[in-house]
Amino acid sequence: MAAGSVTERAAAVQAAMRTYLQITWNDEATNARILALTEDGIAYIDRLTGAPEDYESPGQPRTLLKEYVRYARDEALDVFEANYIGLINELQNDKRVTSYVESTGTAGS
Repeated sequence: MAAGSVTERAAAVQAAMRTYLQITWNDEATNARILALTEDGIAYIDRLTGAPEDYESPGQPRTLLKEYVRYARDEALDVFEANYIGLINELQNDKRVTSYVESTGTAGS
């Protein structure tokens, strides 16, 4: 789930990032770069949502992370947020609604 440090969480999903990016070779420099980009992406998305996200399970956080890493690898982060603002807003709104429901105890009412 979302337990552990950013580095531990990035390491846990590094294989998925490599598969998504179609990286089939194995070398230290590439591994280090993908891990660093994944760490940056996790920190960025967690900051946007205000809480640690689950990147090991299918869903919006993992989708955003994969795209963040792809854009970062391709040196295109300057357009990432503009291209994914809809998904970012949806994820943030889902978090706000969940937080509100939990704080008011109105689930299932």
